[in-house]
Amino acid sequence: MRLVLVGGVAALGVCAGMVAASASPGGARPAHAGSARGSAGLDPAELRSALDAVHRAGVPGVFAEVRDDGRTWRGASGVADVATGRPVGPDLRHRVGSVTKTFTAAAVLQQVERGRIGLDAPIGDYLSELVPGARGRSITVRMLLNNTSGIPDYLPYAFPSLRAFPSLPDVSTESLDENRFRTFRPAELIAMGLSAPPTGEPGGPTGVYSNTNWLILGELLKEVTGLPAEEYITRNVIARAGLRHTGFPKGPRVEGPHSRMYEAFHGLIDPPRDYSVYDMSWVGTGAALVSTMEDLNRFYALLLDGRIVGRSSLAEMQRTVPVRALDGSMIEYGLGLHRVEAPCGTFWGHDGTVWGAGTMSLTRADGRRQMSVAVNLIRWNRPDASGRPQPHPIDGAMKALYQRAMCGPASAASAP
Repeated sequence: MRLVLVGGVAALGVCAGMVAASASPGGARPAHAGSARGSAGLDPAELRSALDAVHRAGVPGVFAEVRDDGRTWRGASGVADVATGRPVGPDLRHRVGSVTKTFTAAAVLQQVERGRIGLDAPIGDYLSELVPGARGRSITVRMLLNNTSGIPDYLPYAFPSLRAFPSLPDVSTESLDENRFRTFRPAELIAMGLSAPPTGEPGGPTGVYSNTNWLILGELLKEVTGLPAEEYITRNVIARAGLRHTGFPKGPRVEGPHSRMYEAFHGLIDPPRDYSVYDMSWVGTGAALVSTMEDLNRFYALLLDGRIVGRSSLAEMQRTVPVRALDGSMIEYGLGLHRVEAPCGTFWGHDGTVWGAGTMSLTRADGRRQMSVAVNLIRWNRPDASGRPQPHPIDGAMKALYQRAMCGPASAASAP
């Protein structure tokens, strides 16, 4: 899911769906941070300070891993549980939301390399019953991967109390709780998206971000491999990358050490509520993965080095088009990858949110700089009288953290 970007990165080139969420649930303990091996491009004091600032601004817990030219820093600030004061740590597992889409895209490109999927073949060639008629004949696999299919998102129909967003006075979060333990079938969610008014013509010059595309791609993987998509991705992407703490959840709970995940939904949930226990069938191959910041950095390093898919497939993944996010902002989107222009270079990766959890993972084009950041509070921006979410101190703190994590010390932030 990509209802929100973890605040503040828009200034660095990424924008997203519903602007981020409210203040800390309170009760946070003093911040702490991790350690680093020395590097000219890694300033542990600046990175610790940036993490602490995010926590002080209102995020209960924030943790990160930053890599620079083979050196690694990990840090954390705040708490994983506002009730007990349990501290957050840099190695916690986390729901990483739409970062999942890069994994799904890589799996599809592997099948393209094997000749089982045609990147520019109509999806109806494979799933004629799921995507029938003219749509099935005109929407290609590529259009699903880069969000130019014209198929709208199913989320407003799966969560009907949110349908009026961004008009916050007309929104309720009732359906978040109603769906906590509901198990959706992919075909059920896909049908919701297909039955809604199209967002544009297939293959148009501007795409519209839609989770429906990614559930269709999951069904495509199942059709051509004979395996559930999650199983194929686990065997051929996650295991191939040697990721030890990444996987699709087997139930509503996150296995292993993890934080609680607090959703504020722009002040409509006050205090923010923990949604770390949730049936993730509502996002499936679009946003259900659980991972660690270390695993995400490893995955993107290998992917961008041509070791998950071949170089020609990677080049296809990096062919971007303008895509309109759910809040109306524009992003440069390839096949499951974002391109982000920062003062210190071009980065590739993805962001993601699910209820209560936000993640950003970006790798510089030369592979020498990486950051993965997680927060356990989402949609912290409260609305004004007109219902529009307003800036919050967390936004500036997150922007500063991303700048330090992506571009190094302040003196290096403006380097070419």
